[in-house]
Amino acid sequence: MKSKGKDYRTRVTKMLIRKAFTDMLKEKPIQSITIKELCETAGINRGTFYSHYSDIYDLLEKMEEEMMADFIKALEPLLETDKEDLTPVKITTGIFRCLKENADICTVTLGDYGDKDFALRLINLGREKCVETYSRYFGSATPKQIEFFYAFVSAGCIGLLQKWLAEGMVSSPEEIAAMAENIMMYGMGALERA
Repeated sequence: MKSKGKDYRTRVTKMLIRKAFTDMLKEKPIQSITIKELCETAGINRGTFYSHYSDIYDLLEKMEEEMMADFIKALEPLLETDKEDLTPVKITTGIFRCLKENADICTVTLGDYGDKDFALRLINLGREKCVETYSRYFGSATPKQIEFFYAFVSAGCIGLLQKWLAEGMVSSPEEIAAMAENIMMYGMGALERA
């Protein structure tokens, strides 16, 4: 029984640290955050922090690893789907759903003081499957055209995600994914279809 209580306390402590950290990262860059300040904000002592993380960068790295694992897990069912059933909107919906579940770190990653390398790693995670899907959808396109299309779409999806985050993610992941797909497939014509 003691183990269950300890696991719960550990989860709560890590959640408090993560919340304090992401709130602080919205306001200033990581190099300006001290462990003392983080611990005060989280309501924990420094020893508790150090029992979980070696420093601020270790905290960020572990948070990003957790999110990347969640992201991969969210994409697994999509990647195992029969190729004929896989559509750009299914991929995009899965991605946006995972991002909503990790809204705190997304806000940080895409914010002014975010880790842009991590955002790029997330974009590249689904690249192969997306490129394969687009190649099927746009059969006469060259691989180079598909790569450029993917680069354009990825940047646009980041813009959509930033707007979605700024609005508090009130729209569903499905709604945002459908919007992204309409823009991808119809460009400005998507506005006439609305």
